[in-house]
Parts: sequence; structure tokens; C-alpha cells
Amino acid sequence: MQPQCLDACSSNPTIPSLLSHRAKLIPLLAGLSISGGKWRGLNLNLNAKRKENIWSVDNELAEKKALREKRRRDGGRRKGNDRSLSGSGRRAKPNSPVLVSGPMLMEIETILQTQEPVIKPSWDTFTSSISGVWKGVGAVFSPFTAEMEPVSVNNQRENLYDCYTLSHVEKASANEVTRTTYRVALNPFGEGSESSSRASDLAGSGLPAYESFDLKEGELLEEDGMVAEAGLVFFEDGSYSRGPVELPVGENDESKYFLSPTFQFEQCLVKGCHKRLRVVHTIEFSEGGANIEIMRVAVYEEQWVRPSNVDLADEGTFDLKPFSQRKRTCPSELTGSWKVFEMSATPIFTTSDLDSSNTSGPSFVYFCTESLKKRSWPDSSFEEQELRDLQDVTILWLPGGVTAYVDVDKEGVLCIGVGWYSDEGINLVMERDYGTDGKLRDVRWKSEVKRRWNNPPPM
Repeated sequence: MQPQCLDACSSNPTIPSLLSHRAKLIPLLAGLSISGGKWRGLNLNLNAKRKENIWSVDNELAEKKALREKRRRDGGRRKGNDRSLSGSGRRAKPNSPVLVSGPMLMEIETILQTQEPVIKPSWDTFTSSISGVWKGVGAVFSPFTAEMEPVSVNNQRENLYDCYTLSHVEKASANEVTRTTYRVALNPFGEGSESSSRASDLAGSGLPAYESFDLKEGELLEEDGMVAEAGLVFFEDGSYSRGPVELPVGENDESKYFLSPTFQFEQCLVKGCHKRLRVVHTIEFSEGGANIEIMRVAVYEEQWVRPSNVDLADEGTFDLKPFSQRKRTCPSELTGSWKVFEMSATPIFTTSDLDSSNTSGPSFVYFCTESLKKRSWPDSSFEEQELRDLQDVTILWLPGGVTAYVDVDKEGVLCIGVGWYSDEGINLVMERDYGTDGKLRDVRWKSEVKRRWNNPPPM
């Protein structure tokens, strides 16, 4: 205490008693020591644990390192490559349709026509094929279980699982096509409507018809343009595959753990010139491309109704069912022998293509071939096949004859594929391959016709 304070205390009759207590307490504390978080003699427990900084970057890096070590011990990555896929699932319920499965084996039985070069499709013909007004249905599916996921929420806070779409595609210039798509969400009951207490209402009246909505006043789903860009591979019937030319593959920089490049891969198949299927995979690449996580799978089926510059009073009947009201394709429908006509586009990379300022991308060389192929399960039937871990999931069996798959083979080639099967025994396929260096390797369009006879007819 300061001298002036001591003088004041000496004149106050109550202060000396406090000073005497302080004088008695100091020797008592001086004889104590700390051991194991306890004060000896007083038996007081103290929480001496240092508070952890939960926002530290070191904690994040340590957690990621521990996760990689655990994955390495558990054998989480595929043999023969450095890429691993995130996904899971089996049947939703016993005796229910197959939702996910492992990869199928495709073997060549006979080559009917060797690979030959073909003329590159015309840009004008392609843009003419996709231009117009398209009405359609859409849905989003889980990349882990292949079950339907909500596309929106209504005013009653109910999840909506289906949507109607209206898309305007027209040529803005000689080299650009613009696309504007609107949607209206519906169906709070989900797929099959079995889980809802109001399923009887749906069974009695059905979902609202397409004509009961004004799609022009709906939610804007997408508004973009399409040019002869790098990574766009198109065919004259309007089919196309759209995605990056090169994926981020290389050394993993742990200081940039927060950077996870995400890309969209849009693939379109056309049936009969007036109906088409569009599937959009959203995929995240992390740790220098070592880990691949499928974030979202969106599916749209559309039918052409009229040219974009012509208004018609009667646009015809809309006969597309929402995806929740369709059955899923059985794996047995794709097994067996197929006659396959394949057209492929292979990029030719040059020194100028490696320059980041080059936006035109590589040139493509087109080839065609025809063969007889057999599709089967690699080891056993599906009922006996056991999905051991996340790496076994490859194919999503979706409603409406749609299959979507992302796979990495033993050579490390990443394949992103879409299939569209119809009851006539025709399966359309679009596949996009990337090599271990991350560059686009090949894009394949296939038309497969199922052989419904044991022996080929005599020639």
C-alpha cells in the first residue's frame, strides 16, 4: 500500500482488523504447493486444462491428415490408381427396386466394323437440332443412395420432389446459342407416394397437369449460353457432352485445403429428334484430384414442342410423367448381348492448347465403329453381389430407364457416363473419359440394340 493509504488506514478503526486477517492469510498460502491440479492442504480442484483454439488452421490440417491415415489403413482407395470415389447404397428396402450397384462388365464378342474416321458434325446442324421450345420434367437424386431429393420447398414448408420445366433455346448469333429455363416444383409426397399420409389423395387425383401451371411465371432455373467452346463435344442429332477439358490433378498443397474445385458435367441424349434426356453431374475434386466426391445428380427429360420464333395455339399434348411416377430400370434389362454402334471424339492436344489464354481448346477427331458386345456382372449375379464399401458403388439406377455412373478403372481413367434405356430394347449411352493427367481423353456416343435371339440369323 502507498504511504498515504497507510496513514488513512491507521486513522480508521475498522481497517486494522482487516490488515490483521491479511497478515494471518499470507503465511498460510505460502506453505501450500500445487500438484496434479490440486491445492495441497485445501483439497480444491482446479480446471487447469488449457483452452483449445478451435479456429486454428493447424487443427484443420491435423484432422485432414488423420483422416487420410485412416483411409489408407482401411484400404479406402481403389487398387491401381490414386482416385477414390465417395458414394454408398444398396436396395432401399427388401424386395424393392435396385437403386445402386457396382460396375457392369462389357466384353466385345465380335467386331463388325473396325474404327474408321468420320466427318466432324456441323455446328449449324447441331444448333438447328437443339433450338426451339422444350417442355419437360426434372428431378434431383442422391449420389449416395439414388433416392429422390427435394428440389424446392413450398409455403407449407413441405419438400417438393418433382418439377416441370420450360426451356427456350435459340441462336443468338452464328456462333452462340442461348438457353433460358424456368421451372415449377410440385409433389410433396416423394417417389411412389408410399411414405405420405396423404398418399390416397395423390392416388385419387394424380399430380397437377403441366397445363395447370404458367411456366413463364415460374422460377428461373438457368440462363446461359453455349458456343463452340473447349470441352463441348456435339453430334448432329443434338446429343452433346459438356464439361472441362482438363481437371485439376497434381501435387496436393495442404496450405490450400479450403480450395476444392467443383465442375458440372452436362450430357444430353436425343431420342427420335423430339425427345431428349439431360443429366448434370456436379463433382468436387479435392487433394489434387486424389478424392472425387459426387455432390449432385440432376435429371431432365424434355420434348420439343415448337420453334422458338413461332407461337402456336395448340402445342400438342404433354405426355411426360414426373420421375416420381416412373419405374426404375432393372439390372437384368441391361444384361445380355447388344449390337453397338459407337461414335467417338478424341481431342488432339498441341503446344498452344497448353496455354491458359487459349479458349478455343483442342481439335477433335471423330471415329465410328460397330460391334457385338455382352454386358454382365463381373463375378456373380446382383443378388449375390455384396457392396463391401463406398468404392463398390458405381451405377445409379434411376426412374425412366436412366442410369448414371462415375467410375475409375484400374488404369486410373475417370469415366462419367449416362444411359437411357427404352422398352423397345434400345439403350443410348454417352460417356466422357479423363486420363490420369487430368486431360480429356475421349467422348463416346453409343446406340445399343439388344439381341433378342440366341444365334444370329443366316446371311
